[in-house]
Amino acid sequence: MRIAVTYDNGMIFQHFGRTTEFKVYDVQDGAIVNEQVIDTNGRGHGALAGVLLEAQADVLICGGIGMGAQMALRDAGIKLYPGVQGSADAAAKAFVEGQLDYDPDAHCDHHEHHTGGCGHHQCH
Repeated sequence: MRIAVTYDNGMIFQHFGRTTEFKVYDVQDGAIVNEQVIDTNGRGHGALAGVLLEAQADVLICGGIGMGAQMALRDAGIKLYPGVQGSADAAAKAFVEGQLDYDPDAHCDHHEHHTGGCGHHQCH
């Protein structure tokens, strides 16, 4: 299994569509056996589903995410765990242990109406 996490300086980046990096974790026999950071090469929003497909991700852990990106991930067969904050490494470890705290209803639907990262207002 391969887990991808939106990534910025060790933390889960809170706006999926603007993430510039993913940290990817390979899991075998219930343990993380490899990790690497991959660059999105300037791609954003819906195109990021393609980045995750190329990276062969099975799971995405992120903060806020728009409905279009959610649909693109679903269509790509990538399981989504949104609404997560904090350390990327801790989230990946919690996922592997079956203890990830996430919000299946987290979304971001007002990208044009604020500056800064998601995690503000209705973006969780």
